[in-house]
Amino acid sequence: MQSLQAKASEWSGVNQDDAFAIDDDNLFQKLGLQTFINLSTNFYTRVYDDEEEWFRSIFASSKKEDAIQNQYEFFVQRMGGPPLYSQRKGHPALIARHRPFPVTHRAAERWLHHMQQALESTPDIDADSKLRMLNFFRHTAFFLVAGDELKCQNQPPSCKHGSSNQLPSKTS
Repeated sequence: MQSLQAKASEWSGVNQDDAFAIDDDNLFQKLGLQTFINLSTNFYTRVYDDEEEWFRSIFASSKKEDAIQNQYEFFVQRMGGPPLYSQRKGHPALIARHRPFPVTHRAAERWLHHMQQALESTPDIDADSKLRMLNFFRHTAFFLVAGDELKCQNQPPSCKHGSSNQLPSKTS
């Protein structure tokens, strides 16, 4: 059976070494807290203003301010900063936390479209950091798609959700 990481690499087109190049430098120290807040604010403004109703509806049960905070705290923690997310919400457990949402290939591509635009329009992020982050985001988005599909393997055809506590790392 192919691992979630292998599927993420295949579907995203990003190998694990490139996906986890974010670990080669401390991006939090390099970019600072405010840059991550700006990136997440920019991203979620795009998401909540998306012209596609099907995509906006994925986020309808979440308050925009909460989504922004959850995302920037996770990014800060994952990219070398203090464990803000874990201190407030516990282990990130990305697949489990995304269980309520339809994490499909289509949704991942739409999410990545907005993240790429947000990265491009956040001036405090240098080109090398943007590339490392985009590779990580692309790989992680498809890691979540793979996790969602795995949860549904033994479920009825209507299954879109399940549970898992895996967090993307080089070894999962």
